[in-house]
Amino acid sequence: MFRLIRRNPAHLFLAILLAAFALLPGSSRAQEARRLQPRWWFGGSLGLNVNFYSSEISKINETVTSPAPFVDGSGTGLFLAPMVEYRHDATWGGMAALGFDSRSGSFDDVSTPAAGTSTLSASMQYITLEPSVRFSPFTADVFLFAGPRLAFNVSKSFEYTETGLPAASGDFSGVRGTVFSGQIGVGMDFPLTASDAATPIQASPFFAVHFGQGPRSEETWGLTTMRFGVTVKFASSSSVSSQASENLAFTVSAPRIIPSERRVQETFPTRNFVFFDAGSTAVPARYVALNATEATTFHEDQLLEARPQDLTGRSRRQLTVYHNVLNVVGDRMRRNREASIDLRGSSASGAADGRALAESVKRYLVEVFGIDAGRIRTAGFDKPSVPSVQRGATRELDLLGPEDRRVEIASATADLLDPVQIISLQEDPLDSDVLVTVEGAKEMLASWSIEATGDDGKVQRFGPYTRDQERIPGRSILGNRLQGQYTLAMVGETSGGQTVRKEEKVRLVRSDEQDENSGWRFSILFEFDQSKTVSTYNRFLTNEVAPLIPSGGSVIIHGHTDVVGEESYNLKLSRERATETMEVLQNALAKAGKRNVRFDTYGFGEDVRRAPFENTLPEERFYNRTVIIDIIPE
Repeated sequence: MFRLIRRNPAHLFLAILLAAFALLPGSSRAQEARRLQPRWWFGGSLGLNVNFYSSEISKINETVTSPAPFVDGSGTGLFLAPMVEYRHDATWGGMAALGFDSRSGSFDDVSTPAAGTSTLSASMQYITLEPSVRFSPFTADVFLFAGPRLAFNVSKSFEYTETGLPAASGDFSGVRGTVFSGQIGVGMDFPLTASDAATPIQASPFFAVHFGQGPRSEETWGLTTMRFGVTVKFASSSSVSSQASENLAFTVSAPRIIPSERRVQETFPTRNFVFFDAGSTAVPARYVALNATEATTFHEDQLLEARPQDLTGRSRRQLTVYHNVLNVVGDRMRRNREASIDLRGSSASGAADGRALAESVKRYLVEVFGIDAGRIRTAGFDKPSVPSVQRGATRELDLLGPEDRRVEIASATADLLDPVQIISLQEDPLDSDVLVTVEGAKEMLASWSIEATGDDGKVQRFGPYTRDQERIPGRSILGNRLQGQYTLAMVGETSGGQTVRKEEKVRLVRSDEQDENSGWRFSILFEFDQSKTVSTYNRFLTNEVAPLIPSGGSVIIHGHTDVVGEESYNLKLSRERATETMEVLQNALAKAGKRNVRFDTYGFGEDVRRAPFENTLPEERFYNRTVIIDIIPE
């Protein structure tokens, strides 16, 4: 392999790339690797130079000449140097080393019939200056470096032997006193101390290739070096807090007024699924079951009554509506005598068990609501049409499995499965939140909190948080007060334990009166496998939602997911869906000539503090896969 590299320098660059991928760990450590780190590092490097000669040397100096040219050679030497490193940010930086560098080696023996065998070894030593650019585009602590090498020769001696002649030694002639060349390499940082150490220490094994080193100004002597080594470096973490203070952007957006509650006209999409408990074919008791007498007086308009208030962050009201799904379908089929439905039961126990689930739903509609059995078709399958458990799935099956034990209700009569119109009473609506943004928090801080100090001297603390943006209910800050002036201080802690503090002032005013004007709320739902995208709802958003948004109005769009999957992925997915929803509405408003509409778009991911529902029941997880649009009255 060495001979191959020696003869073809292109292989050196391939070796660099292979080394870079070899150093990459199997699992990403994105969060740790991108944490804010000290800018200045000091230390020393120790390495082994593997030198390759490609030459055509006959004249060694003025008194020694070989009868045949030396064309190849190799050897090893020591590299020892103090170094300094500067990291402008997590991606870019620079390094510089000044030290001792050996390019020694032995040439391959040459032979001629007349003179016999000749040998030649070289002791080439340099004082070298190596500045490099450091580039770390990876999520792990792998970095690339490249730059020039300036070498000053301090030793150029040789040992020469030829058959039948005494050994000769001395200095090569024509050796350049200064050599300008280049290097490219790859390394990886390994912490040797805890992240919160006052003096962090790192060890950085590295591999580099040096090229373009012409030791002599006469004849031909090409020199290429592969260096394997390690750098040990240390820094002071005291500068991290000042960096974070410079780079963090802290902003606070406070509501103009904080309503106590809001009456909301909600278009609530009723999931056309009935989920069954394991081992049972009976409709679970959590679904509202009426007797035949009660069914005669049931009408879905009864669900308009805003009886229970919503729990903060969770919607008991909507779940109550969903658990009336069979009564809503029965009421609509009773009023539309031409409509028919298909019940598709699915069970991992087999199609027969799935059919039994569908028959349970049919039996309820026939016996309680008096629906003609001929209008209801049933079928059984081992999986639903869009299963939650995908082929080859191995993770979180305890959550996904129960979702596939269900009956799906389908109908060619579209309005049979239309959303239900309900009235909700919202406590602490989202527009009553104080929106706190700490741009760069994920990269620079281990965590951060908010200290709210009122003009009454009372101090409250919220957090800790790790994301770039959080919402704090305005009522939580005000408590029993109707209004107040507050200083909100962001107190962040870096991974090294340093504290960063930034402040903003806000004024909060609360209204104990319910909004006279009703708001509107719409929800769009997604399947587990993402087969539905926001574009699927383009027509609904354009024709149903956008016309209700007035010019100069406010719209809050918040995306949610269930707890299945990685938290970071779910957060990203919810943000993307909320943003796409906003873009569809903005396009519709622009075509309608409506202007100055303010959008507040947010993705909560699986955040249980803000999830519309719990994640215990299958239906709760299905309803958490949603984007909710609130149109705020002005």
